[in-house]
Amino acid sequence: MAKQGKRMTAAREGIDRKKLYGITEAVGIVKNGAKSKFDETVEIAMNLGVDPRHADQMVRGVVTMPNGTGKTMNVAVFARDAKAEEATAAGADTVGAEDLMERIQGGDIPFDRIIATPDMMGLVGRLGKVLGPRGLMPNPRVGTVTPDVTQAVKDAKGGSVEFRVEKAGVIHAGIGKASFTEQAIEENIRALVEAVAKAKPSGAKGAYVKRVAISSTMGPGVKVDPTSVMPAS
Repeated sequence: MAKQGKRMTAAREGIDRKKLYGITEAVGIVKNGAKSKFDETVEIAMNLGVDPRHADQMVRGVVTMPNGTGKTMNVAVFARDAKAEEATAAGADTVGAEDLMERIQGGDIPFDRIIATPDMMGLVGRLGKVLGPRGLMPNPRVGTVTPDVTQAVKDAKGGSVEFRVEKAGVIHAGIGKASFTEQAIEENIRALVEAVAKAKPSGAKGAYVKRVAISSTMGPGVKVDPTSVMPAS
């Protein structure tokens, strides 16, 4: 732990905790500070001016990263017959119906994304208490309840990221790896921020994107000037 503490202290040196960095400079700092032996994930935290306890202030969506996420996604699909065959052909890791439901009920849930055809939602609905808290419940708003399982599987495998505002009004998301080029990381960040901006709910009042920070898995957070990353209105 001492070694880790020294590394974090060293990483913090040179970062002005009060300064809001432009996105390009911030990405450079995060990338240069990712010194672990493994390929750290680059993460973003966005504080939004919403209260998700109100239905008209919920922010949720999905965005395909232009440069992928660098993460291998384990995708499960609830489907039968021809749609099940279609999902398997598209590259789904697990495809099933009642058997998949029983596996999930038994606690075997190694999945990063779960997709379902609309006719399977009666079955999947029974898993709400298990999948909901894990953020894995299929939802038509983010394209995980769909008859087009081929596209949904390809999107998941190709680097689409689901985002959802948490109770405190914060969105957390992994947007790439430290091994990516600075340009690729910045492009991914801009894609996510643009998607969040487009998902602005009707009930949001005042400043929508209040604070933005990026970090790597083991690195300190770097505050980003929201105006440097927000899409032109």
